[in-house]
Amino acid sequence: MSATRRAANLAEVLRQTARRLPGDTAVVHGSTRWTWKDLDRRVDALAADLQRRGIGKGDVVMLDSPNHPEFIQAMYATWRVGAVVAPVNSRLHDDDVAVIAGVCRPSVMIAHPSTASHVEAVRTAGGLTGGVLWIDGGDADAVAAVPDSQVPTRIDTYVGEHAWYFFTSGTSGTPKAAILTHDQLGFVVNNHLADLMPTTDRHHVSLVVAPLSHGAGVHMLPQVARGAATVLPPSASLVPAEVWGLVEAERVTNVFTVPTILKVLVDDPSVEEHDHSSLQHVVYAGAPMYATDQKRARETLGDVLVQYYGLAEVTGNITVLPSAEHGRPVPEGLSAGTCGYPRTGMLVSVQDDTGAELPVGEIGELCVAGPAVFAGYLHNDKANADAFRDGWFRTGDLGVMDEDGFVYVTGRSSDMYISGGSNIHPRDIEEKILTHDAIDEVAVLGVPDPKWGEVGVAVCVRKVGADVSAEELTTWLGERMARYKLPRHILFRDALPKSGYGKIVKRTIRDELAEQGWGPYAPTLETVS
Repeated sequence: MSATRRAANLAEVLRQTARRLPGDTAVVHGSTRWTWKDLDRRVDALAADLQRRGIGKGDVVMLDSPNHPEFIQAMYATWRVGAVVAPVNSRLHDDDVAVIAGVCRPSVMIAHPSTASHVEAVRTAGGLTGGVLWIDGGDADAVAAVPDSQVPTRIDTYVGEHAWYFFTSGTSGTPKAAILTHDQLGFVVNNHLADLMPTTDRHHVSLVVAPLSHGAGVHMLPQVARGAATVLPPSASLVPAEVWGLVEAERVTNVFTVPTILKVLVDDPSVEEHDHSSLQHVVYAGAPMYATDQKRARETLGDVLVQYYGLAEVTGNITVLPSAEHGRPVPEGLSAGTCGYPRTGMLVSVQDDTGAELPVGEIGELCVAGPAVFAGYLHNDKANADAFRDGWFRTGDLGVMDEDGFVYVTGRSSDMYISGGSNIHPRDIEEKILTHDAIDEVAVLGVPDPKWGEVGVAVCVRKVGADVSAEELTTWLGERMARYKLPRHILFRDALPKSGYGKIVKRTIRDELAEQGWGPYAPTLETVS
């Protein structure tokens, strides 16, 4: 038997939907409404143009734009010619995009006019033999200007062939590109439909409120497979009233978001001004959602929340917490709720430093195996060696499993700090602080200390109109938490730094504290309130 097996190219999934539902709505963006036939024809036209430029199997197409219908067109056109898509967040710095280009080495760049400086940075770094195409830019080479009469040459796809270079967010140093293949993403599409949105069909509508370059783009794939329409808000930035207006007007059934964005949407008064009863699945992932924020969202939206835990390297497919399991009691000794149970077809193991599996109730590193695990990092042998052990992918997250098989993430191993010989997990403290009526956001991290090795610093954002001092918060916290866990210092900020994907970036906070002299000679509590 031949070892070479064919795989379903992701662009073929679009073709199948377009044949089955040609006149149904595929993409909505302001006044733009494309049917599945429209989208498929546009994908063909752009794919033919890419082939004319010499782009084919294995070449890399860097995609750099805010959410836009032509972003979706570009993704599927790239796959249709056998090339690999490398999307980047349009809000990145020029230098960051140049570094990413150095990792994936794109032959062509498809970009929005708002990212023109990114294009110049990549051009300066070298490459782009196939040139640049502009999304909605009015240029002669614009994606929109490609004649839709063009038809690409059919390309066969095989198991293991690269489809998407998914750049990990929140990393330090050179970014890493997780290799996602067509067959692996085919499993992810089925898994998302089975575990996250099991009722999804042609009558459903998905609203995009996070960048398509990452998790929201993966979430779009099962919508295409099932023929559910994708709605893109016209505004480039988050406008809660616009989002809720679209939920009502388009009868949106599912949304993918991250906890910080969901919190903003739920806290905005406009949520009460629009009908959101059509929502069936509000899927959130990418970072922990604190218990107080979960409670507020459930009270506002009903039992529609679906959480999944997953990294770029496992394409989001580690655990799922369905709506019915929200509110599950937290086991004694833990302060954070569960992120759910292992996804269908996936294995989750809690391991010690040697790779031995730990018993129920003991904290260790969460390790994963199964078809959703990526093929490795692009051009990075050391990272691959570090990431895998005995066939398991090491997440770098710490967690515990209960008797029923539910997983609890206690924090990143890199976030944990040791104070006076005790392991401190910041999320325990963050969950507790957020139950205070005056606190809206918080990040806890360790800083060096000459006596204790490390001590905790809690950087807090007060709610609008609320007031609490560092001393008051410490006293309040001391009545609810073991003394050794208490942050030694409490700071207040107007806002916490966030990535382009809405995650709080502790690395930036740590760098800022270091620049301000936080370390062995940090100021005392009384000087920072």
